[in-house]
Amino acid sequence: MPDQNEWETKAANLLKAELKRQGVTYAQLADLIGEKEVNIRNKLSRGKFSSAFLLQALSAIKVERIEVM
Repeated sequence: MPDQNEWETKAANLLKAELKRQGVTYAQLADLIGEKEVNIRNKLSRGKFSSAFLLQALSAIKVERIEVM
């Protein structure tokens, strides 16, 4: 079973992939959810963010479904 760091990497990669699919930049996501772009970059580079942030970001870019596995 993957350890915590691997799960964090998977979550960050999932969000990055969805941003790319939707054609949304970090700056655009920051505007959509009312955060600073640097905060978005840091969260995604570290992979340290809450599930609430993940859901907020996916909702903001209008992702209705994701494939996890």
